[in-house]
Amino acid sequence: MDIAENGRTLTVTVGHAELVVRRRYEALSIAKDVLIGICFLVGSILFLSDATTYAGTWLFVAGSVEMLVRPVIRLARHLHLRRISGNPPEAGHDF
Repeated sequence: MDIAENGRTLTVTVGHAELVVRRRYEALSIAKDVLIGICFLVGSILFLSDATTYAGTWLFVAGSVEMLVRPVIRLARHLHLRRISGNPPEAGHDF
């Protein structure tokens, strides 16, 4: 595995394949949203049986903690963009 960062692009090379991430904060936010959905979906399914309610409860707690990550990602993005450019990010582009 080889990781290279060129300006705003992050490239991960694994064998003959490359994963290119151009908007890291947006990609991180999308991945976090998918993880939240998985936690709540599996937690909901586990609530259908009394034997798995405990595990379902912990998945709901994990999903709730993940929901707190969204404002942290947005804050990191705002601070990062201000540090580079000195200007606040454009409105409507919070991830």
